[in-house]
Amino acid sequence: VEVGVGCWTSCMDVLGLRVYQPGDIEGLVTNMGIREIVITTPTPMTNERREQVARLSQLPAKIRILPPLADIAAGHYLVSSVRDIDIDDLLGRSEVAPDPELLRAAVSGRTILDTGAAGSIGQAMCRIVMQHRPAKLVLLDLNEHGLYQINRELAQQGPTPVVPVLGSATSRKLLDRLLRECGIEVIFHCAAYKHVRLVEENMLEGVANNVDGTWELAEAAYQAGVQRFVLISSAKAVRPASVMGATKRWSELILHHFSAMPAREGRATVFCSVRFGNVVGSSGSVVPLFKEQIAKGGPVTVTHDDMTRYFMSVREAAELIVQACALSVSGDILLLEMGEPIRIRELAEDMIRLAGLTIRDAANPEGDIEIVYSGMRPGEKLYEELLIGNDPVTTEHPKIMRARETHPGAVSLDQAMDRLSQAILEGCTASAMSVLRAIVDEFSPPAVRGTEEAGNRESKQAPLARPEPLSATGR
Repeated sequence: VEVGVGCWTSCMDVLGLRVYQPGDIEGLVTNMGIREIVITTPTPMTNERREQVARLSQLPAKIRILPPLADIAAGHYLVSSVRDIDIDDLLGRSEVAPDPELLRAAVSGRTILDTGAAGSIGQAMCRIVMQHRPAKLVLLDLNEHGLYQINRELAQQGPTPVVPVLGSATSRKLLDRLLRECGIEVIFHCAAYKHVRLVEENMLEGVANNVDGTWELAEAAYQAGVQRFVLISSAKAVRPASVMGATKRWSELILHHFSAMPAREGRATVFCSVRFGNVVGSSGSVVPLFKEQIAKGGPVTVTHDDMTRYFMSVREAAELIVQACALSVSGDILLLEMGEPIRIRELAEDMIRLAGLTIRDAANPEGDIEIVYSGMRPGEKLYEELLIGNDPVTTEHPKIMRARETHPGAVSLDQAMDRLSQAILEGCTASAMSVLRAIVDEFSPPAVRGTEEAGNRESKQAPLARPEPLSATGR
């Protein structure tokens, strides 16, 4: 027996079937042996959907969801498209169908390079790109098994040639050869170390991969005359508290640097950054961690009761990034509309309920899963922001905005990159952090876990000159 949950105001009969009020559902489940509940209402606000799921999850019945009835009537879904409810349904995001013209304009008939193609966002980008018939899709990643898997999946999707390349975005010889031999026209630069805690513990590797990799790829793209270069950035780049966030902000400044260089010899690459919050289910997200903890019987660990984050689904993020590519002009920082931030404690509660379990707390000491607080770690912030400076301006897409941010007069990026490369070569974390602080405003790194020798080496470095005009020659 199934029952549909809708927006009813009174009991009535429709075609001889009784329609009950939502308040009757507990009695219906108990008295009529309901085994499955199907939610059929249009997508409500976050709190309404969360309260609805919290209430229904207390009942001994499986909760499933049907797409909005208007979409079924319009032929977008079959009436049989009922599915299990998942965490994406609780994000409270208003759905905006992707613009097929923007998607086609970005990738159709073009040779595309996706760096970090084996990562969660990189894989989603590949799937979206393949749906719109590029001339060729080139995949770059260091993860051998992940690259094999996504290449195998994409090769079955149609006649578009897919070229897997095992390697790093920091390898300049590889990049130059790849761009030249494959005739790359559009680059989606997804490759980066994104896990805050790991980058805090491995600062030099994080800086080398995220900053130096972006510079090498951007410079190679400029010299090869690539048409468009899209950097996948992060909300953590705004007033960063972590090394990872600071590297993403520096990466944004690198793209601004190359966008300001005069076009020479027909080189007019459009460089842009796309900045957004967390993606549900990505490798650095709390969602896989919570799932693992719930499967083990808990406890679920939350760092702070007041911590909030922005979330969107990986599919929506990938679709918006590709559309942003088509909308961009060189030097853009485009912001994806993230909706309202979600309290991490509430996210944990939602996931416990979706697993068919109850929360163990003072009000319910016999519950299944306890939520405990682990405390904030170095580099973490209570709240995330998407914007530096003034309010953004709208674009033709309702979920893509254009930031209006000034780029402060700073150290010459050419000189800073030389200093950074020297610090990485010497293994001097203190020197690398010194350069990072000089480039990224408002970044206050944690105490460097280095030796006294590292500090002494840093003190011998000459101070960075400031400011200098952007160089048109590269490093």
